[in-house]
Amino acid sequence: MSDKLENKYNILITSAGKRVELLKEFKKELKLHYPQAKIFTVDLNPIMAPACHLSDKSFPVPRVTSADYIDNLLRICKDNNVRLVIPTIDTELSCLAENRLKFSEEGIEIMVPDVEFVSICRDKRKTMNLFSDLGIRNPEIYDKYNPKFPMFAKPYDGSLSTNIHIIKTKNDLTDEILSDEKLIFMELVDKTKYSEFTVDMYYDKNGFVKSIIPRERLEIRAGEVNKGAARKNFLVEYLKDKMNHLPGVRGCICIQVFYNNSNNDVIGIEINPRFGGGYPLSYYAGGNFPQMMIEEYIEGKNIEFINDWRDNTIMLRYDSQVIFYE
Repeated sequence: MSDKLENKYNILITSAGKRVELLKEFKKELKLHYPQAKIFTVDLNPIMAPACHLSDKSFPVPRVTSADYIDNLLRICKDNNVRLVIPTIDTELSCLAENRLKFSEEGIEIMVPDVEFVSICRDKRKTMNLFSDLGIRNPEIYDKYNPKFPMFAKPYDGSLSTNIHIIKTKNDLTDEILSDEKLIFMELVDKTKYSEFTVDMYYDKNGFVKSIIPRERLEIRAGEVNKGAARKNFLVEYLKDKMNHLPGVRGCICIQVFYNNSNNDVIGIEINPRFGGGYPLSYYAGGNFPQMMIEEYIEGKNIEFINDWRDNTIMLRYDSQVIFYE
């Protein structure tokens, strides 16, 4: 294949920020298929985004709330022969889903589900309804004016574990918490009986699941897993049965559940329709979602269900740095 043709198979990662490992994984897999192809990044301030320094080229874009955001992103993609766009943060998903077909008409695929599914994921009240429809148990929802203790409160549209509250007694239920209209109140799951899992799932372009990798969250920092383990357990077949086909879903999603391995009870918490921050664990366990995207969306291959990944793969994260000179 000529270098000129290979240069038509570039990939762009949006809001690249600190997603260095995700960038490296896409770069490695793309180079195996198309050695001359490039990984590009965009960010509000690329000079201060570590992943942008490690991509083949980076570009500044306005905030996703700007009226110029989509036009800028589309221009960058067209000018640089981008075939795949990989979103990374919650706040850009609705905008990208709404404009996905606009990019698709130019031969550019954005790895984001349809608008309706993104809307469900962005509102945890709708997410709970979806879990119920799928036959997956939710935490019991409480009336804040007739509370049951202990209980847990979080924003229906929050992320990164911000503005969350463990409320053990009436004294913990402050006026500030009660007046916050975004908070939903629910049963507090007993973490001495339940383990917390994030499950990475890959869906093909027809909405069928092709890979399921449960990651046990052994230690959390700033809302992301800091220590984790890939576990090939009951959750794989359970979620394959419950969530085998989700129309309008494509690419990587990650769901958060609590799991009691003594009785196989599963409690669904939330769904993120993007790569999770802990996805590198699934990648090194053998869940090669970048390769699956390249094969499906660039090479036109059909993807089979893959379950031959390495059980009990452990990830211990640590801080590193990018150094540059102005």
